[in-house]
Amino acid sequence: MKVWFYRVIFLSLFIHLSAGAQSQDDERDAATQLADSAVQNPQSNNQNVDTSPLTDLGDSYTNSIKLLQNRFRVDYNVEEITMVFFREFGSAPVVLVRPDGSKLFQGRVDEEKVEWFDSDTFDMITIKNPVPGPWQAVGQVLPESRVMVVSNIELHADPLPDVLFAGEILKSTAYLTNNGKPIDNKQFRDVVELDIEFKSTNNPNFGNFGTGDKNIATFQDDGRGMDERPGDGIFTGQFNLKIAAGEWKPVFRVNTPMFTREQESLPIVLHNNPVSIDVEMNGGGDGYHKIIIDVDRELVDIESLLVDGKVKFPNADMQNFSLTEGGTEPREHLIVAYEEGIFRVKVTAYGTTVGGRDFILDVPEFSFVAEGPETPEVEDPLIDGKDPIVDGSAPLIASPEMSPANSVPIKEPSQDEMDDGTLTIILIAVNGSIVLIGVIAAVIIVVMRKKRSSSVPEASKAKQPQVSTDADITMEDEPKGFKKFLGIFKKRNKPEKS
Repeated sequence: MKVWFYRVIFLSLFIHLSAGAQSQDDERDAATQLADSAVQNPQSNNQNVDTSPLTDLGDSYTNSIKLLQNRFRVDYNVEEITMVFFREFGSAPVVLVRPDGSKLFQGRVDEEKVEWFDSDTFDMITIKNPVPGPWQAVGQVLPESRVMVVSNIELHADPLPDVLFAGEILKSTAYLTNNGKPIDNKQFRDVVELDIEFKSTNNPNFGNFGTGDKNIATFQDDGRGMDERPGDGIFTGQFNLKIAAGEWKPVFRVNTPMFTREQESLPIVLHNNPVSIDVEMNGGGDGYHKIIIDVDRELVDIESLLVDGKVKFPNADMQNFSLTEGGTEPREHLIVAYEEGIFRVKVTAYGTTVGGRDFILDVPEFSFVAEGPETPEVEDPLIDGKDPIVDGSAPLIASPEMSPANSVPIKEPSQDEMDDGTLTIILIAVNGSIVLIGVIAAVIIVVMRKKRSSSVPEASKAKQPQVSTDADITMEDEPKGFKKFLGIFKKRNKPEKS
């Protein structure tokens, strides 16, 4: 019994030791395989290693202490570094503190080694052969921005379509990368400008030969226009290709205060505007002109064409119209021809290319000169004052206008009657004479009264007062003529009370 007991214990110990040895061999094999893979793929160990030449120092706690904020380290093998510090609007430029404690101020640096650009919201600084070690930026730097190292900025835009038209309006999006990584900093849109420029290839076989460079679009990330969301890192550009048709080379450009990056694309061919407008005078009947709108069937699907337009009449009136019916026939629209002069037609076309791409097209203005509505001519039976010739082949039928019942005798002016113009002149002359006489009479009255008032005191001083008797009064002659007329205006003295 004891023998069997010892055999069972010995067997269990042997199984346990065998399992432990096997696990150690497995671990040793796994370690060997990992080492072999590391030797074969040396880059796999460096995938998570940050190769940035600039490293933030401290954690969120130390960076919350004012004296320890905005500290970073520059590697020893950096030949040139460009840094961006985003700060509060209108604040002063930052001050950089070197590892040895010396300071760099904006405007007081060695321009051969340091290039400094400051604006209302950021500082961009390029330093050649910076001192390795811990640096610090002192200033009102925004806490969420910290410091940003600009190494290799690139613009990645949507490719342009193969078929483009002159006058086309289209939307394109793009995003920026810094050293291959997308830039998600909201303030960075204040640092860069994104443009697309078209350069002529100067191919003599196209119409844009010798044409200068054209700035086509500017990308924005401000949530305006066609940009969907502000500050999302996706820049939107709106194209309006109001340039000559021909062969062009698109150039994508990134501008910063320190440097400019350009990226050229393959040449593209810009086709002529495929929408044509024509007019048919009085094509809609009496008093209407017909506008006919068609497209180049080799480039555009006519059934997808939609038109939104506006007509400006010679008297500056405006009329909007829309043509939304499909079909294979050209689109037609009638406009009223109630006046002569210049008619102007402006159209925006919506359609699809034969390749299935939707487009919006700004069609150039179409204008034409039209005459007013025709008035029916009335034949006068009297030609040059002569009676109509009657050959007797048909009875002479008087028209309703010439019938005796409807006719009104025309009264010729006689020599004795006076016309309106002469009568008006006579009335004006008479009224003017009356007014003039009244003015002259008033002036004479005023002058006479002034003379009398000035002569009375002198006479009273020179002569003694005389007492008039009834005989003297009765012997005076009554005033006559003009003196009697003037006597009406004299002031009568009131009798003195005794």
